[in-house]
Amino acid sequence: MSKAIFFASDFHLGLDTAEQTSQEREKKIIQWMSSILEEAEALYLLGDLFDYWFEYTAVIPKGYVRFLAKIAEFTDRGIPVHVFTGNHDMWMFDYLVTELGVQLHRQPIEVTLHHKRFLLGHGDGLGPGDHGYKFIKKVFASPINQWLYARLHPNLGVPLMKYFSQQSSDKQNDYFAGPEKEWLTIYAEERLRDEHFDYFIFGHRHLTIDHTLSNGRSRYLNCGDWLSYDSYIKYDQTGLKLLTYSP
Repeated sequence: MSKAIFFASDFHLGLDTAEQTSQEREKKIIQWMSSILEEAEALYLLGDLFDYWFEYTAVIPKGYVRFLAKIAEFTDRGIPVHVFTGNHDMWMFDYLVTELGVQLHRQPIEVTLHHKRFLLGHGDGLGPGDHGYKFIKKVFASPINQWLYARLHPNLGVPLMKYFSQQSSDKQNDYFAGPEKEWLTIYAEERLRDEHFDYFIFGHRHLTIDHTLSNGRSRYLNCGDWLSYDSYIKYDQTGLKLLTYSP
């Protein structure tokens, strides 16, 4: 394994906070992507890259030009970029696939990377509980509802989507509540009963987590976010590490 595989999530581009604007965050993310370009074997972006996103047939939300160009730089070099839809940008369709050459995933995937088994996903809607969100997710994922929303003019549809995105908040603890209460830990333990995985990597929680599961070998890691942590995961010949980017 001469190069490294990188994982990151929850950029929430389009969301301004009291600490930084979306453009400031975008520039920092691009700096990080530039810093890993030469050693990257593959890049996995595990959802909520955008705080809101909806693709009309001929219209996408404006902005993010530098970020999209940086993704294209990876794919133009033959470096695979895997993009997962999150709960804030689940209405991605084929734009990033056709224009940038990414591989788009709407559900968690199982993959073997250098003889280790991974289960990767954004993390929303997994594990026990949160039935309200799971129902809403099915509504949003309905092709009929997507078609109906696309009938709204972008001048109305995009601001409406942005408004609801900013009003929404994940009803989850902002700390690691322990393996008995952390639903992604519970989900990982349940999956381990049926088959072996070395690593479970998710986003969505906006926390940096590296937890060894009950079998003593498998690990659940969470990428954290770029609103508070500027964190990512690196997998190379030395193993799997949860890191923080410092320009």
